[in-house]
Amino acid sequence: MSKIKDFLIGKPISSAEEQHQRLRKAIALPVFASDAISSTAYATDEILVVLLIGAGIGSKAFAPLLPIAIIVCILLVIVVLSYRQTIHAYPSGGGAYIVSRENLGSTPALIAGSSLLVDYILTVSVSVAGGVLAIRTAFGFDRSMAVPLCLICVFIMTIMNLRGVKESGAAFAGPTYFYIIMLIILIVTGLYRIFVQHIGPIPESMLSREAVELSKGTASLSLFMLLRAFSSGAVALSGVEAVSNGVPAFEKPEAKNASTTLLWMGGILGSCFLGVSVLAAHLKPFRGESDGNGLGLMAEYLYNGKGVMFWMTMIGTFLILILAANTAYADFPRLASIIAKDGFLPRQFFNRGSRLVFSNGVLFLAAVASVLIVAFNGDISKLIPLYAFGVFTGFTLSQSGMVKHHLKFKEKNWKFGITINAIGALTTGLIAVIVVVSKFTEGAWIPALLIPILVTSFRAVGRHYDRGHAAVHVEPGYWPRRETHTMVVLVGGINKGVLHGLQYAKSLNPDRLVAVTVATDDEDRQRIEAQWAAFAVPIDLNILYSPYRELTRPVSEFLDELDARYQDDIVTVVIPEFVTSWRTQWLHNGSAFALKAKLLQRPHTAVVSVPIHMTGLTTEEK
Repeated sequence: MSKIKDFLIGKPISSAEEQHQRLRKAIALPVFASDAISSTAYATDEILVVLLIGAGIGSKAFAPLLPIAIIVCILLVIVVLSYRQTIHAYPSGGGAYIVSRENLGSTPALIAGSSLLVDYILTVSVSVAGGVLAIRTAFGFDRSMAVPLCLICVFIMTIMNLRGVKESGAAFAGPTYFYIIMLIILIVTGLYRIFVQHIGPIPESMLSREAVELSKGTASLSLFMLLRAFSSGAVALSGVEAVSNGVPAFEKPEAKNASTTLLWMGGILGSCFLGVSVLAAHLKPFRGESDGNGLGLMAEYLYNGKGVMFWMTMIGTFLILILAANTAYADFPRLASIIAKDGFLPRQFFNRGSRLVFSNGVLFLAAVASVLIVAFNGDISKLIPLYAFGVFTGFTLSQSGMVKHHLKFKEKNWKFGITINAIGALTTGLIAVIVVVSKFTEGAWIPALLIPILVTSFRAVGRHYDRGHAAVHVEPGYWPRRETHTMVVLVGGINKGVLHGLQYAKSLNPDRLVAVTVATDDEDRQRIEAQWAAFAVPIDLNILYSPYRELTRPVSEFLDELDARYQDDIVTVVIPEFVTSWRTQWLHNGSAFALKAKLLQRPHTAVVSVPIHMTGLTTEEK
């Protein structure tokens, strides 16, 4: 198994090498910014989906597209400036969770944390579904292939991220930059052909029948639909917070490098999103629910068919959408580890794996994202409404926390900072409300319900750890009182394993040593008694009857009798167990596992397994 593990994820990395696993800016950008940058491939589409399909306003859908895109870009500037402040104020990472914890209290922090965790899970689902949609657009794959292709992509992403942040980042850097280059070429080509060559919109011959029908819509645009379209376009901001969560992953100076990377990301995201929206406003890429993405349609039109440039653009789009999930893989485990360190998630999330990544978080993320992909049939339009609420809840709490931070510390330029944060908090809070109201029936109710449930669960985990800490806490001078010791050896018959277990128990010199067996009938009792006498075992044998072939109940009742008889006593139950290879271990010790699980719940009871290695047994008695 270890060889398979080393082949898939690589050989272990020592803790001393942690500094060498830090990311330089050129690698950190694709790791932490791929989610945000990938939204340029679908954010414009999502605005148009609402206007064309939801509002049914036909060709009039493209008139409000640019104003919406410009407002989204203004909001992007505010959010980027806000998170730059967060990076410098809280360089230990954790982003919205840490800001909220330090300034707003534990409950807002848990809301922010749960919102971001939900967001990262959905990032994987949405990104992978978007990438598969791009490939389906290019190759014309049947819709039934969406889910299997999505799951294959999730598996590959999981394996790569288990290999380590630096290695996965280096592997994914090339595709990310390839997409950015191809998108810039597409935008420049499109602007040249629109404003210099004066080409018209995409002809109806290139559109599907559904898209042509949608173009004839004559409904009026309501304020509700306009706000809904804006909230859909605002998904372009998803992933902006990722850099602030992962500051410790950067090379020194961490905060400076993270801040620079965030600026790069904001510049690329804003210019590309606006560029794609300008192209869409002029080219009018009508598409129905069953059609591929609008970016592919515009690429086909601008490059005069499915030539080399078209395919390169689509491959780049596919790669960036798939790799957007890498941002979640980088941030989800790190954020979960911070929350686990605070005692609100199982401690397993805090443990690093053999490659210095939080591997339990990686595996959990992959599992839940896969379930969502299957549940929603890999449909990006069904997943998007679930996605946006968590993003903007985190934004709102982070910026609200920074407002209080500025009021508390009043650092240099704090008035400018508090203005930015206040405007950002109000705006993103409004968007979160719009998302819930406008997309409630489409699935936004799920994260709106899930986040309070997660917060309640986090609180329950925290209370459990608090109780555990209180139970084991000792004051100076404490020492446990002397207790007598009874050892109970479970036997099923005379064999080497049982004799080794008896010899082990005897070597500990307990106050009382007894052997216990469970017989189902007289024949069973006579057999064990005859064996005991034949080997002249110098230990008392207690035979318990179990006519219904139970093991756990009669043993527990026997231990209850011991507890009643000896008040200041601790009981150790010795269970001989055979150990074989991992391939055949499941053939043994089924009853022992169930019994141990029950006995560990008993107070003043210890359970000791005496392993008997089948390959290591000798015929010579010691």
